[in-house]
Amino acid sequence: QVQLVESGGGLVQAGGSLRLSCAASGSTNSIDSMDWYRQAPGKQRELVASIRRSGTINYADSVKGRFTISRDNAKNTMYLQMNSLKPEDTAVYYCHVDSLPWVVSPYHAWGQGIQVTVSS
Repeated sequence: QVQLVESGGGLVQAGGSLRLSCAASGSTNSIDSMDWYRQAPGKQRELVASIRRSGTINYADSVKGRFTISRDNAKNTMYLQMNSLKPEDTAVYYCHVDSLPWVVSPYHAWGQGIQVTVSS
């Protein structure tokens, strides 16, 4: 019932910045957590950052101080501002959402992923 589309990825040199966007559509009124995951080739998918509807935020240690997650509930859009990018940030980045846990039919959804490549 919820569709997610990421945008804003691409190629950037080390030390540069990118801003990813995730636009949610469909049954978005009950979304609680909005999350960014990433997966590099041969690696497990890892949680990068998450933000709940209440505003509670957490980050992976590897991106603290460099990445900022935010969301605009009116636009049903989540953002990931990525500064001071490093080659190890290279990965496919995925948007993910979870519904409020008390809804009659809980759900989660994944975006298709977007490539971020950081060159040295």
